[in-house]
Amino acid sequence: MKVELIYNRAAGPRDVQDELAKALNYLGSRGWDLAVHETQRAHHATELAREAAEGGADLVVAVGGDGTIGEVASGLVGGRAAMGVLPVGTGNLWAHMLGLPVWSPVYPSALMDAARVLVRGERRPIDLGKVGERYFILWSGVGFDAQIARNVEPHRDIRRTLGNLTYVVTGVAQALAMRGTRMTVVVDGRAQRCRVLLILISNAQLYGPSLRVSPEAQLDDGLLDVCIFRGQNFLDVWRHFVLLLAGRHETSSHIEMLRGQRIQILGEKPMPVHLDGDPAGTTPVDIQVVPRAIELIVPPWAPASLFRNGGIEQESEVSLGARLHRELRRQRRHWRVESARLLEQLGRYFGKHPEG
Repeated sequence: MKVELIYNRAAGPRDVQDELAKALNYLGSRGWDLAVHETQRAHHATELAREAAEGGADLVVAVGGDGTIGEVASGLVGGRAAMGVLPVGTGNLWAHMLGLPVWSPVYPSALMDAARVLVRGERRPIDLGKVGERYFILWSGVGFDAQIARNVEPHRDIRRTLGNLTYVVTGVAQALAMRGTRMTVVVDGRAQRCRVLLILISNAQLYGPSLRVSPEAQLDDGLLDVCIFRGQNFLDVWRHFVLLLAGRHETSSHIEMLRGQRIQILGEKPMPVHLDGDPAGTTPVDIQVVPRAIELIVPPWAPASLFRNGGIEQESEVSLGARLHRELRRQRRHWRVESARLLEQLGRYFGKHPEG
C-alpha cells in the first residue's frame, strides 16, 4: 500500500518527532510504502494532498491539527485516495469527535494507537462543505468566531504557546465589543432576515471539546446543519454561551437550527468568514455540501450517531451474533479511549488541587 503523510510541524504545543518516528516504523513493518512531506506555508497541505492523490497514493494521512485535516481533505476531493489522521494539534476536535487516540501526559502512546487505527480502521465516505474552490470538513462560521480566527491568525507563535487559551482571551475581548449585524440567510431557497452575532454551518457535531452545537449532524447525510445565533451585544453572547454549556441552545427562541444543502449569507456590511478556523474572506458567501466527497479511515468504535444507519451497513448475510460481537468490540475500544481521557482530566484536577 502506498501511503503519504503530510506533516504540519507547527501544529500542536509539543514536539512529536520521536513518537512520529515510532509510528512510522510500525506502519513500515506492515509493509506500507511510506513517504513524509512537511508543510511549508498556509494551504500547502492541500497542494501536497492533491499531488499525492494524483501520484497514485492509496492513503494520505494528515499529521496535524484540525486545520491541517481540513486542508488535506480539500486536496483529496475527486480522487481515489482515502484520508487518515494522526492527531497532533492543539484542540484536536476532529479526533475527539471520532474517538481517535489523543496524546496526554497519562496517555503517551496515543500516537502509536492512532497509527494502529490507520491499519485496523474502517473506510467511510463522508461529506464536505464547499465555499468557492475551498472545502471544509468541520464547519464554517460567519461573524463572531470568524473575527476571533482573523484576530488570532497573525499570532501563530502565541497560539502555539498558549493553545486554546489564546482563543478564550481573544473571544472575551471580542464579545465585549460585539454588535449584531442584520443579515439575510437563505437555506435551500428559503430566506430570512435577522440581526445575528454568529452563523455556524456544521458538517460535524462538536464545536468545542464539550460543546455539541449540532447534535444531529452526520458526516454522510448529504446535508449541512445551520445554527443562527441572533442578538445585538455582549449580553446576548453570554446568554448563548451559557445555553451552549448547558446543552439547551436548541430550545432557545434566539437560536435557530436549520438544515440544508445550500446556504447563502449576505449582510448590510461584510462580515468575516472562516473555514475550519482558517480565515476565508468576508460575506457574501455561498456554501454548499459535497456529498460523499472523500473516504475517511475511522476507528471501529467511532460514535454511531455520526453516520447514517449507525455507521453499520445493513447486511442481511451478517448474523445477529456477529453484529453483537462487532458492536461489543467497538464499545470496548471506545471506552479504552474514554478511560484515558478521564484519567487525563483527573490528573489535571489533582495537579491544580494538591491539597485535596
